[in-house]
Amino acid sequence: MTDDPKKDENLNYKEIKSHSAALPQEKEWEMGEAMANDVTAIYDIPVQISAVLGRSNMQVSQLLKLGRGAVVELDRKVGEAIDIYVNNRLVARGEVVVVEDKLGVTMTEIVKSDKS
Repeated sequence: MTDDPKKDENLNYKEIKSHSAALPQEKEWEMGEAMANDVTAIYDIPVQISAVLGRSNMQVSQLLKLGRGAVVELDRKVGEAIDIYVNNRLVARGEVVVVEDKLGVTMTEIVKSDKS
């Protein structure tokens, strides 16, 4: 670790691991437990998950003409991955599955964030 607290805030996991390699085994376990306890603090935070099958654009006049049984064409093809959003942020892609009598989503790809 450094003497500069701002720099320590920006360490990634590999850097933390390399710094902890110089620590005795007991200290490393304590550090791991502390990190695990920090993560458990966020377990009860609710998030909104959305699975988007596809999108379509239309004019309000077209929307008003829709009735029961109308089909709205989406921008996805059959079998193409759907987008999975957590709190309106794209995090994964997946496939629709049926679990007993309900629809579900299987994640097939985790989307990397553009932020560094």
